[in-house]
Amino acid sequence: MKDVMRERLKEEKYNVDRAAKATREIADSIKMKLKEFHWERYKYVVQVVIGEQRGEGIQMGCRCFWDEDADNFAQASYSNDSLFATAVAFGVYLY
Repeated sequence: MKDVMRERLKEEKYNVDRAAKATREIADSIKMKLKEFHWERYKYVVQVVIGEQRGEGIQMGCRCFWDEDADNFAQASYSNDSLFATAVAFGVYLY
């Protein structure tokens, strides 16, 4: 996930108009990489947030019901002098 964000954002300067497109592209790329594992019966949810680097903090949270034995998540962050990005991918097993 971090490699996907780094590759897409390494030369990028924050621009509100381009951020929406970049979040979709990164989320789609991460989802495609997850599908390459061919984990049967899993559904993936990927959330990407891109914001302007201003030296302030940000908090993200998520709540859901899931099976601790089968469901899981991964997260990664990337930042440069202009922007920050955080991605969270959820893998939820379909019974």
